[in-house]
Amino acid sequence: MQSKTLNTPFILSKFPMAELSLLLTAFFWGTSYGITKEALLYTGVLAFIVIRFGLTSLILAPIFIKELRKGLIKDWKFAVPTGGILLCIFLAEIYGVFHTTASKAAFLISLCVLITPFVEAITERKLPSANIVMFALLSLVGVFLLTTQNTNSNAFDFLSLELNKGDGCILLAAFLRACMVVTTKTLLKGKTLSALSTTSIQANVVTLGALLIFLSNDHSIEQLFPANMTFWLAAFYLALFCTVFALFAQNFGVKHTSPSRVALLTGSEPAFGALFAYFWLGESLNTVQMIGGGCILIASIMASRKSRHTQL
Repeated sequence: MQSKTLNTPFILSKFPMAELSLLLTAFFWGTSYGITKEALLYTGVLAFIVIRFGLTSLILAPIFIKELRKGLIKDWKFAVPTGGILLCIFLAEIYGVFHTTASKAAFLISLCVLITPFVEAITERKLPSANIVMFALLSLVGVFLLTTQNTNSNAFDFLSLELNKGDGCILLAAFLRACMVVTTKTLLKGKTLSALSTTSIQANVVTLGALLIFLSNDHSIEQLFPANMTFWLAAFYLALFCTVFALFAQNFGVKHTSPSRVALLTGSEPAFGALFAYFWLGESLNTVQMIGGGCILIASIMASRKSRHTQL
């Protein structure tokens, strides 16, 4: 049973650190779409992945070396497959965003919220809980409303659009996201590997994998060294907050809550992305989109409160 201190704020006491860190991850991921698009003006997709995760590896190197000397990463091989899945996720997601609209990408990637409970159910050979399915559906409805740009009465024209290759890549990324959290939970259960060491290993795998693909396709080496300062500011932000912290929080989260709740909480990123676009980029939200964002946040808050009660 968990104890509560008198100096813990009432609101924070309702949410464990795992859920709070995952919600913060969703916020950073929500800001990453616009920043990534800006960074891609100065380099290619593969070079961007190499730079972003290369910086992540460098940032985490001191921690990784320290834990290596203490003998705390003997289970490193269990994290390697999750790094391979992460590489596939970023390849599919970034190429997908490049070939489709941001609204459709946000809707399709958030399908991982609905896919994850069923991937988890197959892995654990049990049905997902009714609450998780209900919150996932509420979040999915919220994402649809949030990403609806049509303000006419025939708003459901969005559903009649044909899927192009970009949409297919985003669907693949959504499925791989579901597989990522479930695989991480399964492979690292009971292992001594810390969340930061896991993140470091994953970043190394993504960097090396993307670099090998980059070199095998005869891309210009200059793409790895953009000269624009705006790019590097964006790259460091993405590496530090959207990769180092976000992957740490996700790895920490899957150790302390279920994969379904990890997907649900991080799946709230379209809501935070909309808020970022509104306050930072000056984009406007209509009433339907604000209702959609509210649905996502309510589903996330209710899911995290539910998780708290199950731990008591």
